[in-house]
Amino acid sequence: MSSRQLRIEARFHGPPDSGNGGYVAGLVGGALGSALGGSGATVTLHRPPPLDRLLDLRTADGRAELLDGGELIASAAVEPFELAIPAPPPFDEARAAEARYVGHRRHRFPSCFVCGPDRAAGDGLAIYPGDVGGQVAATWTPASDLAAPDGQLRREFLWAALDCPGYFAVEEAAGLALLGRMAARIERDVRPGEPLIVTGWAIAGEGRKHHVGTALHDPDGALVACARSTWITIA
Repeated sequence: MSSRQLRIEARFHGPPDSGNGGYVAGLVGGALGSALGGSGATVTLHRPPPLDRLLDLRTADGRAELLDGGELIASAAVEPFELAIPAPPPFDEARAAEARYVGHRRHRFPSCFVCGPDRAAGDGLAIYPGDVGGQVAATWTPASDLAAPDGQLRREFLWAALDCPGYFAVEEAAGLALLGRMAARIERDVRPGEPLIVTGWAIAGEGRKHHVGTALHDPDGALVACARSTWITIA
């Protein structure tokens, strides 16, 4: 078993008092190996990830666990998944869809690191997915402060970008919901300043559970990363 500690900085919150689910899932999935970088991992969030305190991240036998004292916050394992990915809209159409983002009118967590419209410019990811007919779409150009020492975007931010657009594909049906599980696959690394198309779409609903897909494409429509997630209605 290997173990290290990490801290989820308050900047990276989803709800005001807990970490953004996709960002935390990327951290935990990434613990399964530097070469893997979290790609191909399935992460389950067992309780809201606390902010600004040291947590234990343990890996053993192809699994990872994030713990707060004795409480399990998240767990991860390498598991293959299938996902039918619809073609993204053209880049200009995805950008135009941002004006139709429902979060501009109503947002349950308006300071969310990924999709919160109340963030100062440059502080959050500013991904605002709006309807494009059958899916939601937006554009995203990662900032330089999200890069790893090798100059590539840190992969937990790709996971983060794949998080909230899925919720906004089912927002009306899901109501107040939190990310419960996320499986992601990363096709290639991304450099800051590279423009991307972000999409999200509904897959199926089962009572309080809402299954969604999300994807990142380059402006030519080539797949960069994708995820299958489950959101759980809590109210």
